[in-house]
Amino acid sequence: MRGSWQRQTAITNNLANADTPGYEPQEVSFESALQNAVSSGESPEELQFQTETRHVEAGPNGTGVSADEESAKLAENGLDYEALTQVMGARNDIIRSALGAAPA
Repeated sequence: MRGSWQRQTAITNNLANADTPGYEPQEVSFESALQNAVSSGESPEELQFQTETRHVEAGPNGTGVSADEESAKLAENGLDYEALTQVMGARNDIIRSALGAAPA
């Protein structure tokens, strides 16, 4: 969830700077790092996700940000975050059930 939250912050920064000349968009790619950690037995809680600058050619407004593309990424990331929240809720319900407590 931290990776998705960090991505949300980067995307909103990109949208806020869509008209700032010279601004280079930021990106957070956490899925491959998360998959590698899980497959190697590492705790995902130990991962640190990096915000990276995308080097893209500037458009007519002097920035490399497309408001349409960033808005689509924002919507997609919001859906991903919602799905992660539901998975975590289901996981917590399973743990509560295993402990004999009522689900929340």
